[in-house]
Amino acid sequence: MITSGKTARQSLTYGASMLALLALGAPHAMAQDAASANDEPVEVVVTGFRSSLQSAIRAKRMETGVVDAIKAEDIADFPDLNLAESLQRIPGVTITRANGEGRQISVRGLGSEYTRVRVNGMEAIATTGGTVNSGGTNRTRGFDFNMFASELFNSLSVRKTASAEVEEGSLGATVDLQTARPFDYKGDQLVMSAQASYNDLARETTPRFTAMASRRWADGRLGALVSVAYEKRHILEEGANITRWTYGGANSGFNTASTLSGYTIAQINDTNTATALYHPRIPSYVSYDINSERLGLTGAFQMRLSEATLFTLDVLYSDVKTTRGEHQLQAIGFSRAGTGKPQTIIRSGTVEGKNIVQGVFDNVDLRTQTAWDEMETEFSQVTLTLTHTFSEKLRGGLIAGRSTSDFSNPVSTIITFDRANSQGYSYDFRSRLPAISLNFDATSPASWSMIDGTSEVRIRPNFVTNAFTTAKGYLEYDVNENLTLKGGLDYRKFEFDSRGYYRTTETKVDTLSAADLAAVSTVYSGFGRNLDQPSGNATAWLAPDLNAFAAKYNIYCNCGIYALTDINNSSARGQWITVDEADSGAYLQADYKFTAFGLNWRGDAGLRYFKTKQRSSGYAAVGSTIKLVEAERTYDMTLPSFNIAADLTDDVVFRVSAAQTIARPSISSLTPGGDVGIQGANRSYSRGNPDINPTKSKNLDLSLEWYPAPNSLYAFGFFYKKIDTFVQTLRQDIPFNQLGLPNSLLDGTTATTSDIFAVSQPVNSPGGDLKGFEVNMQQQLTFLPGFWSNFGVLANYTYVDSTINYLTSTTPGAPTIPETLVGLSKNAANFTLYYEVEKFSIRGSVAYREGYLTAVPSNDGNTVAGTNETTNFDMQASYNLTPKLKLSLEGINLTDEFNDQYVDATNRLNVRSHTGRQFFLSARYSF
Repeated sequence: MITSGKTARQSLTYGASMLALLALGAPHAMAQDAASANDEPVEVVVTGFRSSLQSAIRAKRMETGVVDAIKAEDIADFPDLNLAESLQRIPGVTITRANGEGRQISVRGLGSEYTRVRVNGMEAIATTGGTVNSGGTNRTRGFDFNMFASELFNSLSVRKTASAEVEEGSLGATVDLQTARPFDYKGDQLVMSAQASYNDLARETTPRFTAMASRRWADGRLGALVSVAYEKRHILEEGANITRWTYGGANSGFNTASTLSGYTIAQINDTNTATALYHPRIPSYVSYDINSERLGLTGAFQMRLSEATLFTLDVLYSDVKTTRGEHQLQAIGFSRAGTGKPQTIIRSGTVEGKNIVQGVFDNVDLRTQTAWDEMETEFSQVTLTLTHTFSEKLRGGLIAGRSTSDFSNPVSTIITFDRANSQGYSYDFRSRLPAISLNFDATSPASWSMIDGTSEVRIRPNFVTNAFTTAKGYLEYDVNENLTLKGGLDYRKFEFDSRGYYRTTETKVDTLSAADLAAVSTVYSGFGRNLDQPSGNATAWLAPDLNAFAAKYNIYCNCGIYALTDINNSSARGQWITVDEADSGAYLQADYKFTAFGLNWRGDAGLRYFKTKQRSSGYAAVGSTIKLVEAERTYDMTLPSFNIAADLTDDVVFRVSAAQTIARPSISSLTPGGDVGIQGANRSYSRGNPDINPTKSKNLDLSLEWYPAPNSLYAFGFFYKKIDTFVQTLRQDIPFNQLGLPNSLLDGTTATTSDIFAVSQPVNSPGGDLKGFEVNMQQQLTFLPGFWSNFGVLANYTYVDSTINYLTSTTPGAPTIPETLVGLSKNAANFTLYYEVEKFSIRGSVAYREGYLTAVPSNDGNTVAGTNETTNFDMQASYNLTPKLKLSLEGINLTDEFNDQYVDATNRLNVRSHTGRQFFLSARYSF
């Protein structure tokens, strides 16, 4: 396995009809009698975990570069329910999670921005939305693997070294996802699976259904395959959300009546971030209720036009619909200037280091917030492939197609109730989950208010479209049995479009009495199950009833005070981004093999040339007005690559790879525009940079691999990358009146020109070296006696290090911060122990990822932001009742691992949340 539109119901009905047609409508006499044709299928079907491992090991051994693979155990039976969860078993691959499942990957310390994903041979981007804690809406080049059900694919491969024939764009790896095709299999295939999924935090059982059918006819020269995967998921995510920590003097400081033992009011309100005391910005608890419905369909048609010509059509469609409800209880006054923090009085407190970790406060502004999002992503791809053998020595092929990822968030609404100047509020951060005492009845409508100019109704629909159009052709010529020359041309056009809408004034609301609030509110209860929060914390509070509020006040009318604006709105304007990128490439490559020094050698060497034309647009302040601005640029490069592998013995392979690679900048960062963001107490200004340079790297890989048996592998790999520049998001805290922006951008908001804005812009930092090693072991314990011979072990460990100098300013001579590369975990490891006999199989896996940084420097004077280490335990067991019927039980995140995020090197709590354990019970039948 591992080696290092239609409605959902209509689409599902259509897919099931196609399955029945393929299974029942063609003649039953098929490819078994057509073995004499040149299209005799290569047997890739594997029927057990051991066979799957052996197949993947064999694929790795035959490569010239460093390539790791994952194979399906059986038809439509991928080893994990999520592609990212499978990929993390590969050495050097770590994942980030959203809503309880893997979302994006990092390879050898390089995040998703540095990794290209090809689906059926064509580059693609899949975009989904998430909570702010899990990355929000994806507007980058990163691929969201939670877009697809794993059953739609029969193999994954991770190419960690470059060859000229593989398109440029990756520093970390090129990941290939391959859906099944009819010529992959001998004979008829019809498989169906039904599954029940249960989450112990959400406490609901949801269904999952998959099926695949494949047929070949016309003496095996025609084939069709269709698969369908459908599932519902219900996930709760609950925990603490602090929205960073800030220094005492921020937001005009605490009230001068504040007292803190051992500190003067000047020390309490110190504005020097190096010496100031820090406190949580918005201490709060949050609950997300997430329901998703995912439908995936694949279709493949293959036709052997002649013994020399093969035509393939691949179609992939996926539709993910998600709703997310949010309830949050916040002490927003700690980050609110004006009538917020300057009125807040510290009555007593405890300081540890530079942090006010415990305190009792008066005049604290509190907020209860309800949010509702409706999101949908539709991904579609059509790929046409034609291969032809011109002669015994010359062959070639054409590939063309288009993929589109349409993300829509048509409903994104937040409603808040507020409580000004609450007395006796306290927090205590001396445990990882804070103790928070409200000192009032938070469930009573009389305790809350909705106040014009303070409370908010945010309505923020937004949309993102990514599209790839690809065309490429290639020729291969065998000069002799030891040398093959390859050449090709390729063209890719990438299109990105982002847009969003906001209300002109989000704090323009009706002032409501307690009776008015009662009619449009509900008591949210049951918070904190399995959270292990301190006793006394609120588990219920009054929350806006979004449906009742929308019905009574007609907030979706797009009229009056609830009218939406686009480019005329300072906050929405920054979401209007377009990027068009056209990449033309050509390559020459020589594949060779020879014998020297008594050893057999094989490899490839080549050059790839590409030219990129980039055009981007956005809105920015030009003088005192806002205008649409456009930027264009063109750049080209020639990238050499070299791979060689030597068979030192019959079972030992040594590899050397060297190449130059590039990764293009994040899409949204290329806008020439800017975005003023005002959300509650948060103030931000994000600027793009259309002139940002791609990241170029010189790479060296060494690998030594021992294959003591067909099902075993021991490997050690060393890698080194000399990277000329990293794209850093430079963060600075700057007063609005020093940004050079027109004051009119703040009209209709609660912000003032003296407010501090968190300013961010992508810049090219100096770059640096990245180096590390991987150790990979796969061993089936067949040499042990009796019962023990049915066990097997998979284990790998990766170490990566890269220290770069982060800029603190674009001013020449400004100090830099030496820190680890953002997203890089220095240590990562995976371990799987399995047991398998003819009818029964069980395996348990553990994945460890060391903590990693997410921002350097962070906002509000915090030195860094990051995520603490995680250790995830999973298991799977299956039993074959008959040769055709298999029952399976799978458990994911068995220890309910928490997502623990922090700010500053002192590990100040930022986010700590959990999603519970997930269990799956399934029955799978092969007809």
